[in-house]
Amino acid sequence: MNKKIFRSSVLVATLVLLSSIVLIMGILFQYFEMQIQNELESEAGYIAYAVENQGAEYISNFTNSNKRITLIASNGAVLADTSADTSELDDHSNREEVVGALKSGKGTSIRYSNTLAEKTVYFALKMNDGNILRVSTTQYTVAAIIMSLIQPMLIVLVIAFVLSFVLSQKISKSIIRPINELDLDNPSNNEPYDELAPLMTKIAKQKKTIERQIKEAEKKQEEFRLITENMKEGFIVVDRQINPLTYNRSALKLLGISKEQAGDMLTTNNDSNLVSAIEKALGGEREKSDLTLGDSHYRLIVNPVLQDDEVIGAVIIIIDVTESLQREQLRREFTSNVSHELKTPLTSISGFAEIMKAGNTPASVVTDFSSSIYDEAQRLINLVNDIIKISELDEKSVQTESEEVDLYTLSADIINRLTPIADRQGITFNLIGESTIVTGTEKILEEMIYNLCDNAIKYNKPDGTIDVILTESNRYMKLTVRDTGIGIPQSEQERVFERFYRVDKSHSKEIGGTGLGLSIVKHAAIYHNAEIELKSTLNIGTSITVIFKK
Repeated sequence: MNKKIFRSSVLVATLVLLSSIVLIMGILFQYFEMQIQNELESEAGYIAYAVENQGAEYISNFTNSNKRITLIASNGAVLADTSADTSELDDHSNREEVVGALKSGKGTSIRYSNTLAEKTVYFALKMNDGNILRVSTTQYTVAAIIMSLIQPMLIVLVIAFVLSFVLSQKISKSIIRPINELDLDNPSNNEPYDELAPLMTKIAKQKKTIERQIKEAEKKQEEFRLITENMKEGFIVVDRQINPLTYNRSALKLLGISKEQAGDMLTTNNDSNLVSAIEKALGGEREKSDLTLGDSHYRLIVNPVLQDDEVIGAVIIIIDVTESLQREQLRREFTSNVSHELKTPLTSISGFAEIMKAGNTPASVVTDFSSSIYDEAQRLINLVNDIIKISELDEKSVQTESEEVDLYTLSADIINRLTPIADRQGITFNLIGESTIVTGTEKILEEMIYNLCDNAIKYNKPDGTIDVILTESNRYMKLTVRDTGIGIPQSEQERVFERFYRVDKSHSKEIGGTGLGLSIVKHAAIYHNAEIELKSTLNIGTSITVIFKK
């Protein structure tokens, strides 16, 4: 804008200067021409009067004058002339100024030289005796004057241009400076020019509108961030070149990459299913696919992003389905294990019953069969009871209220009940600690401690020991059952809390049990928001600790 004002100012000044020079020269030239004609007319009157009184010889007095005087007869013959011999001059009756004088008493004309550099102004006056007195003088033409004035005019123009340049620059800066110094953050405080007041008012309104829109956009962005950042599912938005535009922390966590690698998150995990799903979405199709990374399994949902019916990117949702797949696997294993555990005693019962049904069975054999049938039936009852307990704990449908339970007293009661069984193997119980109160369900806590102690007896060595230890601190309470038994291999320790899982199936068959004891312990701990720690060494013993948080 500064340059435009500057150029306009210089151009206007230059045009005004040139126009002024042309107009002034034109006016002055016309003025001087009229002055010459008036002078010629006055001189002609004086000379005519003198000639009429003194005769034609009077004209000879003007031979050295810068004006030419000619006396012409009414028939056009030249009687006298100050510049030429009258005998050499032709008839002047047809000259414009002579014709005018003969008709009206006065006549004027202007004739240009061949080079157009000069012109001659003629004035003719009819005297009383009928003769014509003509006075003429030469004058430079406009073109000649301009040519003679080129140098001074150029000097004037240069000086004027320089002045215009300097002044225009200063003026343009002085005009622009207040505009450049406008405080657009506070448009209403600016008053540089009255003409800018409507613009400032409009800018102020637009500023308020933009600020409101920015606040709304920031609010929506923050809401969007809070939603996506608190999603367990991974969320990624990509453009057509599969460059990530936005993502949440869950996406980085699920894909197992750092924030520094986020820009290449989709190329870092160049899984064929992921790439194929994104390519299909960019082609306009909604795609579902599965992704496996290490031991984790994910479900991919990829949707195209459309703008004016054109795909401009894709939205990727990554759902961790590892746990659900594991649950499904556990469900299948549980169903298979339950079927197997139920089938074995039922098969035994059916076999004994079939033999007894055939008849002719000795009484002593019937007694043995009846005892076996009873044992198998008890096994079935225990199995069903344990399954019901786990189901109740799974669904948290135990119809009891929380109460304060002393783990020390409860452990002492359980030890008293199990001591006769332990004595058969020479196993000694030790209860260590003091009164420890937790808030929970006594029935479930009793099942948990009973199963821990029962397992410690079953998998202990003859003449072994079992320590039940209760400890308490400011943050937690611990119940530890430690035995000196056969121990658990390191490779099996993560699975011992699974339903029906047995480390040594042959040994487990000998000692009985349903294979659900530690699973009940695990679910009871989860029910009470407690944690379980397992430490075990082969042939040395096992220690299981339940940690109750305060």
